[in-house]
Amino acid sequence: MAERGDSEPTAGCSGLGPGGARGFGDGGGAPSWAPEDAWMGSHPKYLEMMELDIGDATQVYIAFLVYLDLMESKSWHEVNCVGLPELQLICLVGTEIEGEGLQTVVPTPITASLSHNRIREILKASRKLQGDPDLPMSFTLAIVESDSTIVYYKLTDGFMLPDPQNISLRR
Repeated sequence: MAERGDSEPTAGCSGLGPGGARGFGDGGGAPSWAPEDAWMGSHPKYLEMMELDIGDATQVYIAFLVYLDLMESKSWHEVNCVGLPELQLICLVGTEIEGEGLQTVVPTPITASLSHNRIREILKASRKLQGDPDLPMSFTLAIVESDSTIVYYKLTDGFMLPDPQNISLRR
């Protein structure tokens, strides 16, 4: 995969358009529910995601599921949607704990595959979104299963020592 030019991220989040994730769960694309008929289709954040016209309906749907999980289950603060047109990606940028630095979350369906080059491109884009070039390149990959289960993996440029507060010492 060739290096892509640096373009500025677009505020908001995804929508319907070319590229993006193909298939979800059983390979049938977006879930069978009609968003216009469900509460989800009228949610302001979902509508914001639709307006950017990046990716496809599946990408918007999984980004919205991850957004809800971060806000409601994990109690993140100030989660915003950002579209990266050059990568055809939807990203969520926010803070896990109030007052801490921004983190980038990239929602993806379980059926997607990522090459090393694609991961490197996402790492570079996430550094721009976080706004601090001194921070190590990293992003959190949010993998969404067809039953809406979400698993989070933090990806970094190289190995990172674990945060001391997350290590349990056994004696």
